[in-house]
Amino acid sequence: MAERKMNLTLKVWRQKNKNARGDFETYAAKDISSDMSFLEMLDVVNEGLIEGGKEPIAFDHDCREGICGMCSLVINGQPHGPDDGTTTCQLHMRKFSDGDTIVIEPWRAKAFPVLKDLVTDRSAFDRIIQAGGYVSVNTGGAPDANAVPIPKAEADLAFDAATCIGCGACVAACPNAAAMLFVGAKVSQFKHLPQGQPERKSRVLNMIGRMDQEGFGNCTNHYECEASCPKEIPVRVIAELNREYTRAALTKR
Repeated sequence: MAERKMNLTLKVWRQKNKNARGDFETYAAKDISSDMSFLEMLDVVNEGLIEGGKEPIAFDHDCREGICGMCSLVINGQPHGPDDGTTTCQLHMRKFSDGDTIVIEPWRAKAFPVLKDLVTDRSAFDRIIQAGGYVSVNTGGAPDANAVPIPKAEADLAFDAATCIGCGACVAACPNAAAMLFVGAKVSQFKHLPQGQPERKSRVLNMIGRMDQEGFGNCTNHYECEASCPKEIPVRVIAELNREYTRAALTKR
């Protein structure tokens, strides 16, 4: 597809800090190349703001390769924008048309307070991982890759769940701000591996306990989380999470 230039109107959420009242501000994005990524477009807008002596728009980014999950933006009401299975940094401006108005917001969730503009504090996910998203192993030399046989079907399920990058799009998309797709993915990836069995019960109890403590909502089967996930994590991991939790709660001593 040939490159084209477009002029856009951006309505961007601006908020000084988590205690301040925020609001939308309107900016013109002129001569934007359709080959740019969405974050490159924001870079161009920020360059113009800086040249004009104004404060640039704060937004999160890191790898810009769809791996780290930092680029958390709600674009026209959709986490990560209109492209399926794509992070914001991998979204290109060819998805938009000349003259479009684009509304850009941060993740909206009690557990993800806004730090500034489009930047939210997602450390709640880190604390959920710290509560049980790990395995305890003896230190020493690395074991041979084939020392612990794992059936391919189980390995595939573990790898599918492990593709979760913890971006929080599932929370932003859910009307209840539930984190069950994220927690389900982390529990599922260890459930299907022998290394995850010793802490299987305590893991799910501790992670769900921490999830509730952080203020995330409950799943009511809207499936918006699956639709918005850039790594297309299936909602089957939520079913696995529920089964694991029931099993652990009923057999807890």
